[in-house]
Amino acid sequence: MNLPPPFSLRWPQRFVLSSLTLLLVFSPVAISVAVARDGVDVGGNSAFSQLVPADNVERASVQQYAQMLQEAASKNALGAKNNPQVVRLRAIAGKIIPFAVDWNPRARDWRWEVNLIGSKQINAFCMPGGKIAFYSGILDQLKLTDDEVAMVMGHEIAHALREHARARMGKNAATGIGASLLSQVFGFGQLGQTVTNYGAQLLTLQFSRTDESEADLVGMELAARAGYNPRAGITLWQKMGAASNGAPPQWLSTHPSGNSRISEIEMNLPKVMPLYERARKG
Repeated sequence: MNLPPPFSLRWPQRFVLSSLTLLLVFSPVAISVAVARDGVDVGGNSAFSQLVPADNVERASVQQYAQMLQEAASKNALGAKNNPQVVRLRAIAGKIIPFAVDWNPRARDWRWEVNLIGSKQINAFCMPGGKIAFYSGILDQLKLTDDEVAMVMGHEIAHALREHARARMGKNAATGIGASLLSQVFGFGQLGQTVTNYGAQLLTLQFSRTDESEADLVGMELAARAGYNPRAGITLWQKMGAASNGAPPQWLSTHPSGNSRISEIEMNLPKVMPLYERARKG
């Protein structure tokens, strides 16, 4: 995923966006009470996610995911349920998913799926609603250990839990409507309906560096709580860097995969290693 080019807003749009942000920050739906917890701290979900109905995004995700699986199956590229790698991926997901609800209550009602698509791409994703897919290339080319797979999977699940796609859609809507949005904003109107073609957006949305950083940390915590060694994040990104000659792979090109990423992981290890040790003892 490439970092979106910078854009400038005309004055009415800037005013709308600023007003909208203030409204969301101080609205009841955006207020949350801080609760002490162990693990990483990345703050609350983006207020922009409130502009797009979660149900709509998740329904679109289900449809888009089904289409992708159907296309893979038509090319004999969809891993069978008894495929050793499919069994492996689903076992790892089964250990991570129980900890998802702590980050997003909606995850309790998601119909989680984990599938393998035959492709040389070094790629993986988790769509809103818990629809996970790994491409065989990321497993075969990087020779990932279970701990490293858990780091990748945790990262992708974190994107869904943090509702990064929904927030990006909300921000796109807020910056693209213009001054006419003001009356809808202060009346709360049917703002969610201004975002259309959810499925198409899910295929083209590009996460920010902040999104990727959050997913790294939340994913590392999820993996640790599930009993996977968070130190695997270091070897994972070393393998990623070697496979892409030092450049970030397409699926994470908005965030460096080199020394800065590894440094961030090392800096946060003290927060998650106790969770891993606790899981191993349990």
